Amino acid sequence: MKLTVINALVVFCWCSLRIFALPDDIFIGGLFNSHDEEQALAFQYAVESVNADKLLLPRSRLHGRIVNLTSDDSYHAAKRVCSLLLDGVAAIFGPQTDNTANHVQSICDAMEVPHIETRWNVNEVRNSYSINLHPYPPSLSRAYRDILEKLQWTHFVILYENNESLVRVQSLMKNASWNFVLRKLDESGDYRPMLKEIRLSPINNIVIDVSRDKIYEVFRQGALVGLMTDYYLYFVTNLDLYLINLEPFSESGANITGIQLVDPQDGDVQRLVEEFKRGELRYGHSLPMDYMISTDAALIYDSVELFASALTALEYSHQVDISKLYCEGDKTWQHGTSLINYMKMVPLKGISGLLKFNDDGFRADFELDILEMDKGLLKKVGRWTQRGGANFTRSWAETVQVKEKNLRNKTLIVCIALTKPYTMEKQSTEMLTGNDKYEGFCIDLVKKIAELEGFKVKFMVTPDGMYGNIDNKTGEWNGIVKQLLDQKADLGIVDFTITYQREEAVDFTMPFMNLGISIIYKKPQKKSPSLFSFMSPFSVDVWIYMATAYLGVSVLLFILARIAPNEWDNPHPCIQDPDELENSISLSNAFWFTIGSLMQQGSDIAPKAVSTRVVAGIWWFFTLIMISSYTANLAAFLTVERMDSPIESADDLAKQTKIKYGCKMGGSTYSFFQESNIPTYKKMWQAMSTASPSVFTESNDKGVERVQKSGGMYAFLMESVSIEYEVERKCDLMQIGGLLDSKSYGIALPPGSPHTSIISGAILKLKESGELHKLKERWWKGKTPCQSEASATKSSGAAELGLANVGGVFVVLIGGMAIAGLMAICEFMWNARELATDESASFCDELSSEVRFILKCSGNTKPVRKKTPSTPEEPLFTYGSYGANYGYSQRKQ
Repeated sequence: MKLTVINALVVFCWCSLRIFALPDDIFIGGLFNSHDEEQALAFQYAVESVNADKLLLPRSRLHGRIVNLTSDDSYHAAKRVCSLLLDGVAAIFGPQTDNTANHVQSICDAMEVPHIETRWNVNEVRNSYSINLHPYPPSLSRAYRDILEKLQWTHFVILYENNESLVRVQSLMKNASWNFVLRKLDESGDYRPMLKEIRLSPINNIVIDVSRDKIYEVFRQGALVGLMTDYYLYFVTNLDLYLINLEPFSESGANITGIQLVDPQDGDVQRLVEEFKRGELRYGHSLPMDYMISTDAALIYDSVELFASALTALEYSHQVDISKLYCEGDKTWQHGTSLINYMKMVPLKGISGLLKFNDDGFRADFELDILEMDKGLLKKVGRWTQRGGANFTRSWAETVQVKEKNLRNKTLIVCIALTKPYTMEKQSTEMLTGNDKYEGFCIDLVKKIAELEGFKVKFMVTPDGMYGNIDNKTGEWNGIVKQLLDQKADLGIVDFTITYQREEAVDFTMPFMNLGISIIYKKPQKKSPSLFSFMSPFSVDVWIYMATAYLGVSVLLFILARIAPNEWDNPHPCIQDPDELENSISLSNAFWFTIGSLMQQGSDIAPKAVSTRVVAGIWWFFTLIMISSYTANLAAFLTVERMDSPIESADDLAKQTKIKYGCKMGGSTYSFFQESNIPTYKKMWQAMSTASPSVFTESNDKGVERVQKSGGMYAFLMESVSIEYEVERKCDLMQIGGLLDSKSYGIALPPGSPHTSIISGAILKLKESGELHKLKERWWKGKTPCQSEASATKSSGAAELGLANVGGVFVVLIGGMAIAGLMAICEFMWNARELATDESASFCDELSSEVRFILKCSGNTKPVRKKTPSTPEEPLFTYGSYGANYGYSQRKQ
């Protein structure tokens, strides 16, 4: 009885465990084409891995049935799928081709059997019983766009293989701010004609969207036509770029960027690869020693793991049975819906990243590694995520270090044009070859940069001798710019002005020299001294004002002396009671006193009254300033050499027609005047462009030569630093005026050159260390025959002193005279008041009497007014104040 109860309990427990259980054997089908051997192998390993994992399907065993499809025949594929369903499979994996996959999907939807895909599928509508582990195409296309935006690509070529490629890169074509060109690969396999067209175009950025087996061939044929150089940047959309052997292109300098979903350096991936290698003989496959799993194989492996995880989760909620299904019948699998929903809901970390799906069964949320080629190997430099977009982990400093590393020990071709003192051929009795043939400021500059950054240079002279100008009719460039655009040179250096047009065509480093347009003209002859050159320190206006001041002060001094009582003295000191008083400041004496002060000689006349002394003091101050200014400016006029130059600036040139002027044909100065909207420069351009004979020259040297031979009838417009060089060596020339504009010289490089930032950094270092200044001093002033004369020529001489310079002195003079006049009037009024009091007369009568005496302006004597004593004993004395025309007062007897 006890045994029976125990047996019953065991049976009950066993039955309870089997209520929510899976069958012991679960079958899945895998459809693979004949060229999908690696995916079939991954499918088999995934099944074995699930069976070996005790956490996945712990009470069941997974069996994989592989069906090899020999052709892209949808009818044949349908029959094989129906055969698998008849055997009772729980899911169908694959195939990879579109036609058969779509047919298989329709059958699985009808039978409600999960259909698991790992292929790229442009169809944005997912059926209910289908799930795809391949990254969602719109999200993948967005990743392309984000990465190119981070790389700052705006112009590029898209190389594509078929229409499916166009769908993949459609987001790149929808960006209105980008300019792109589409180029399809030739089906014959010869891509060189098309790649040559790209080589001749100005675009250096190339997007490659082709199948994995054609990537290497595109690079190989690109190298044959010159597309694998430092100046070309590639972005490969294929997720299997890490499987391509890029070692042959490691020294090309080409910048190759790609993406990957599977990281071959990840520990889980490497362990899986090792398992593949250990079990290869068991399945009849032979894997190479450097084998790396492809993205498609990794997705197949993850799809089986995902299916097993979902099935395990389903086991704990459902009693799952797997029955045979007939394609011709109407019976469906009841657990198909639940299983596919579990696959969408259960996140799983696979070797291709996190397996996460949206409600439509698309894998929209995934992450990609951004790769760049470095010495033939791909290295991770960033990461793309659905939310964060593209982010490069390598810092700017690390990027520069990589570029500097790639530049070291390379030989760069430097294109030059012969122009003094920038690039010249050495004058030597020996036969010179190679870089030894050339010397100059730019030659030394490039050599110092090369020494600083560790690369080598080879100089070449541009065939046409031109710097670089565009033909407006053909749109073709010439000179150094053409050599750079054709990538026949890596650098271009001379007195190369950075202009907008050139900047649009090629890249420029930061400027190594700043300058502007100026005028070179023949030094005028020495000016013959004028007979009245001693008058030059003051302008005519100042001389006139000084003469007027002299006359005014002299007359005012005379009038104030007659008004001031203290200026009337006893002419005979021995006579105590004189009959007349005398004034020593007559009109002639006033003129003599002021002229004596002006000439710093003085006189015997000495003012006594406060008013006259104020006038004298102010006049002395005035003469002190004026004579000091005159003396100082006269010394400058006598010691500074005066030149008689007919022009002093560009405005002077524009206002006259006698002296012709021009510039170098087709140069930056030529373009400046041609495109200028400033009225003065437009007028100058009109005069230059219509002049006959032509005022333009083929080179700056010929323009300078023309100035020397013109006898002062021709001026040449060129860069100021070139003018400095010429006037240091040609003593009969000089620079006129200031700078007409502001510009800079830079080193030109092909567009998109990776060396631009490195060369700019080297120039900055040379500036900070003072090497650039030393180079200029060496080539501009190191070998000059007339440096001292040129320095003297630069001095413009002392300028005339205008009224604005000495006007304050006149203000002080006028103010002093006004004060003196006011004081004289006060003295006069006070004296009249005292006389009126003493004589018991009215103030007005006394005032009018004194005024009449002053206005007579004749005679220098004045009778003494005597006071009558009040008592007989009071003595007679001289009155302290003086009247006019009163006669003598007598004491009454």
